[in-house]
Amino acid sequence: MTTYVHLVGSVALDTSQEVFAAAGRLLGPYLKRVPDGEPGGRRLWISWQIPLLRANPLLTPAVPPAAGQRTSWLPLRLADGVEPSQVHFGELGYSREARASYMDFLDAKRNGELPASARFQVSLPTPMAVINTFCTPGDAPKILPAYEQAMLKEVERICDAIPHKDLAIQWDVCIEMVAWDGGRTDMPPVPNMDRVFGDAFARLGASVPHDVELGFHLCYGDLDGVHFIQPRDTTRMVELANLIARRVARPITWVHMPVPMDRTDDAFYSPLTGLQLSPETELYLGLVHVQDGVEGTRLRMATASKYVQGFGIASECGISRARDERIALEFMRVYAGAAAAGPAELTNVGGAA
Repeated sequence: MTTYVHLVGSVALDTSQEVFAAAGRLLGPYLKRVPDGEPGGRRLWISWQIPLLRANPLLTPAVPPAAGQRTSWLPLRLADGVEPSQVHFGELGYSREARASYMDFLDAKRNGELPASARFQVSLPTPMAVINTFCTPGDAPKILPAYEQAMLKEVERICDAIPHKDLAIQWDVCIEMVAWDGGRTDMPPVPNMDRVFGDAFARLGASVPHDVELGFHLCYGDLDGVHFIQPRDTTRMVELANLIARRVARPITWVHMPVPMDRTDDAFYSPLTGLQLSPETELYLGLVHVQDGVEGTRLRMATASKYVQGFGIASECGISRARDERIALEFMRVYAGAAAAGPAELTNVGGAA
């Protein structure tokens, strides 16, 4: 049985053409889908949405900037006199980027650089990730519905432009994951998280047609290549994955969960036995780390295999922020080396049963 590799989203290469060529060359047999690497402004994930939010005349910085202070990173609120029903967003840019990169994806396939069966993966942040990060806690709930509608329109445009047989869409679940974990004390609590998050996941899932693959990346953040907080174990990820599985009515193709490098202990992985995913849903564990390479990755795979079978492998998050081209390519080599040995050989690693 092949151990498949999942690329979460960003890759520290300059162009989508380079990403497709490198991924095909180093990971071809282990790829089911491939993203464009989120080059340019998207390399910093949601930060490229700041100019769009700042340009909206219905929003304004929450506090006046100090003398000489730039306003681009100040939290936003509704402008004076603006009602939530008036808030509107036009294009967010994701569909334009996806359509352009899909052309490069087709070229890579025609050139034989990518497997014929590989799908083009579009990774999108949940609307809450953008609005709760860049807007004030008081006004974020008022702004969020309009931004969500704009994001769902982006999904519609993507699905109209790209043949469904070639397409996979991933929702990046970060703010919700960190809030659900509860370990970050500076994050305001979200009332009624089960209902609020579940309703949002239901809407996001329903926006993706059934013949387009759908995945969810559970994320603990990646600012400067480091999690916002470290998961204590997989308990909270399992809970959130189960909530997503319950509330999303259409099939879920994959779920991704991060794994810190130092976690080779049973306690971290044992909650995976509580996963309630459909048998058709692929699980990818983000346990690939370049610091300890193939050997360390295989040790983590061995421990995880005691509690869940048939999983694929990935990195914790994207392999772009705070990383250079050399490290991104080394990530791919470690993916390939860890996947090449095959699941059967895990019984000989680290004393796994």
